[in-house]
Amino acid sequence: MSQRYPIPAGESNIELQIKNSRFIGRAAYTPSVAEAKAFIEQVKSEHTGCNHAVYAFAVGHGASVTHGMSDAGEPSGTAGRPALAVVKGSNLGDVTVVIVRYFGGTKLGTGGLVKAYTETTQLALAELPITEKVERRTVHVTVPYHFYEPFKLLVQAHHGQVEAEEFATEVAFQLIFIIDDLAPFVAAVAEASAGRVRVS
Repeated sequence: MSQRYPIPAGESNIELQIKNSRFIGRAAYTPSVAEAKAFIEQVKSEHTGCNHAVYAFAVGHGASVTHGMSDAGEPSGTAGRPALAVVKGSNLGDVTVVIVRYFGGTKLGTGGLVKAYTETTQLALAELPITEKVERRTVHVTVPYHFYEPFKLLVQAHHGQVEAEEFATEVAFQLIFIIDDLAPFVAAVAEASAGRVRVS
C-alpha cells in the first residue's frame, strides 16, 4: 500500500494586525528541504523591510519527516517553536509556513508573541487548499481504433489521467494512475479487450 498523506495544493497568504504589529502568514507546498529553504528565501526577498521572518516546515510525513524552524531574531521559543507545533498538529506533510512580522512599536511580551505566531500559523494553514500525496505510476498502452472509446471510458472510471495520445496504426496512450487504482484498471482492460490489450 502506498503512503498517502495530506499536502498543500497551493499557497496561502494571510495578514493579522496585533497591537500595531503586522503579521503576514505564508504557507506553501515544499516537497524537499531545498524547496522549503527556497520558499523561505522568496518570502524574505518580498518583505525586505520586515523585522522578522519566522518559519517552520515539515518535509515528508510520519516516521520519515524532517522538521525545521527559526525564531528569526525573536526571543527563543516564542516564534519558531509555536509555529512548528501548529505545523506538526496539522498532520500536513511537505509544508512550509513563513510568518513575516513588521514591528509596530508595541512589545507583545513572550506570551503575546507565542499567541501571535500560533494564530498566524493556524490561519495560514487554515487557508491552504489541501490535496493528498499519493504515489503515481506512468503506464503505456496501445489500443486498436475500435477499442478507443471503451478504453477512454475505462481510464476515466479508474481516475486515470491521459498524458499523451499518439495515432498511428493503433492508438498509443501514455497514462498516469494513482498506484492503488492501477491494478483494478489493468484487470478491467484485460477483461474488456478479452486479454488483447496489455498495459505496460
